[in-house]
Amino acid sequence: MYPTALLLRIAKLVSIFAIGIMALIIVIGNTTDYYTNYNFVEHVLKMDTIFPDSNIQYRDINNPILIHAGYILLIVLEAVMAFCCLKGSWVLFKNLKSDANIFHAAKKWSIAGLIIGILIWFFGFEVIGGEWFAMWQSSVWNGLGSAERIVTFMVLTLILLHFKDEELES
Repeated sequence: MYPTALLLRIAKLVSIFAIGIMALIIVIGNTTDYYTNYNFVEHVLKMDTIFPDSNIQYRDINNPILIHAGYILLIVLEAVMAFCCLKGSWVLFKNLKSDANIFHAAKKWSIAGLIIGILIWFFGFEVIGGEWFAMWQSSVWNGLGSAERIVTFMVLTLILLHFKDEELES
């Protein structure tokens, strides 16, 4: 049987790897099927499906160049997140049986990836999309549930990563 400290390290590694694969799949989907998710971003920014009597529609963005730029920025951030998390999981894997301080120091790429993910799904989707562009008012173009699920897993993984590792038993 594996020692608990090693199993906890594996849990950290697997969590980061899974998040990195999720981000990579999202990037692949957003680039190979560009207009499916572009339409989502477009409708959120245009605010064309929020409550008709809402007084905040002055916030809408209808310029296609700005919408494409925002969507491309989102894809780039997702790609950087995927890179950081996958590199982070590789660095954790390489240091899986290292000294506790070395393993703890090996978490930097993983933490960077999670910070970018929180920036995307909490700040981007929940704060900007959900609140500024009132995505919560749309019954059609509302990604808040998905964003909340993703942010929750990333924050829990960040907390798990934060815990200092014990030395492995010899």
